[in-house]
Amino acid sequence: MALYYVAHRLFAAHDRALGAYIAHHLARRFGPDAVFLPFCDTDEENLNHPCKGRRLFELDSERLARINAMVAILHGPSLDDGVCMEIGYAAGRGVPILAVTTDFQSYGPTADTALRLPFPDPLFQHVVSRVISVPQLGPPGGEDARFERFLTQNLHTVTCAAIEAVHALTSELTARPALPPATVNDRRLAYLEPPLYGDGGWTARVSDALRAHGFATYHAGRFTNAAADPALTAADDWTALAQASLAVVDVRGPETPPGAALVIGACAATGRPVFAPEPDCWWTFAHGREPNYRNLMIQYGLTGTFSDLDELAKRLET
Repeated sequence: MALYYVAHRLFAAHDRALGAYIAHHLARRFGPDAVFLPFCDTDEENLNHPCKGRRLFELDSERLARINAMVAILHGPSLDDGVCMEIGYAAGRGVPILAVTTDFQSYGPTADTALRLPFPDPLFQHVVSRVISVPQLGPPGGEDARFERFLTQNLHTVTCAAIEAVHALTSELTARPALPPATVNDRRLAYLEPPLYGDGGWTARVSDALRAHGFATYHAGRFTNAAADPALTAADDWTALAQASLAVVDVRGPETPPGAALVIGACAATGRPVFAPEPDCWWTFAHGREPNYRNLMIQYGLTGTFSDLDELAKRLET
């Protein structure tokens, strides 16, 4: 039996409800046992475990390792880093990914660009198999109350997106080839995902540290070369990750950048070590969970963090 994974933001009731609505439509078509919905199917509300966050990561990863396709719900310029990590995991395995969005915005590198992408990082456009985009409101209903009419219009949008997702999964979705496992790649190439919130020489210093340990380095170029075609540079970045034996990503800033989260997922799926500087961010707390410094899919998907380049050197030697 095929298994479909619904990746969705899950920290608020409306996000969980949207994930459940999409999963419900998939289950009606493919059967309830063919759909995995995080939080719901890990019984996160009631799960008791001494290290609950890590246990949830293990349960989600176990499903990610055997799914046949993914439905990823993505909205807004601030993409959920846990969902992005899950997309990277599926992409690393060569699993078809169906992205579903009702976002009415599109994204481009400059104000006057003719390029319009559905997501704020072109790497997502490169790895997903198909994008279901339903940005418009439904037709106005006959209800008298304006808020009820507005609710009906938005629910129509969500329903259309769910129905299109089901239809898309009944057709053949083409995925990118899986990344080779790290164990079959003996090239000493390190993939670097630079900071999005100001470099300050960080990439150069990390590159020097890696070269001192015998690594060649590749710097992701999707956002650093303004004159290049972002679609082509995204393809170059993915190709370089496939050739790399490890990755270093920057997860600092107000949240994990979407591309960095995707790279972490791809590395976790293929056994590549992936390191990041300590994020120095506020911690998150949830009932029954241990404190997390980032989304648990990021925190436990990383091989390790480092406080300075000396600590990174020690990581490389182990």
